[in-house]
Amino acid sequence: MSPPGEETASTDTQEAIMEATFRALSKHGYSELRMRDIGDEMEMTRQVIHYHFDGKYDLMSRFLEYIIQQYEGSVEVDPDAPPREELDARIDQCLFGPEFEDFGHWDRMKVYHELFTHAQNDEQHREIFNDHYERIRSSITEVVEDGMEQGVFREVDAARMGQLITDVIHAARGRKLALGHDDAPQETRKAIDEFILESLHADPR
Repeated sequence: MSPPGEETASTDTQEAIMEATFRALSKHGYSELRMRDIGDEMEMTRQVIHYHFDGKYDLMSRFLEYIIQQYEGSVEVDPDAPPREELDARIDQCLFGPEFEDFGHWDRMKVYHELFTHAQNDEQHREIFNDHYERIRSSITEVVEDGMEQGVFREVDAARMGQLITDVIHAARGRKLALGHDDAPQETRKAIDEFILESLHADPR
């Protein structure tokens, strides 16, 4: 077993590589990306990347998991929060993301969506994205189910509602990134409130 100090150093190094990969992908795109481009975004030598990862594909697979963990691991909801409050928090997280000190949410989403596009030709990466989609959909579905059990939400097909909200979020992000519709996330958030969430309440507001 490695000493605690070495494990921390290794974790910090890998995080530095992941953040450098964000910047390099943003500049060069997935198809043109080379390991040396990532090295150029780091203060460490490129050999450090090869020490931790077995080539570009291994790095990209780990990088995908890193992106996903940043979003899945940063949703903070009070365990006693009412279902609507939790639903709002999860939707806002997906649409607007957590705060980052460097290289903001939409810079990261640009990279995410480029890799998402390439996943149609890559079974392993497609599986990673599918698992991520399913966890988002399931988390929203569970909140809807909790709301129905508490009598806060009316009876609906919770799984279908979770899928609808998740698909609307993905469409809004894609519209902003691919078509340049900068107001898509904000307008979609208003539409989700008006046409989906308000209709969920057992008693009309």
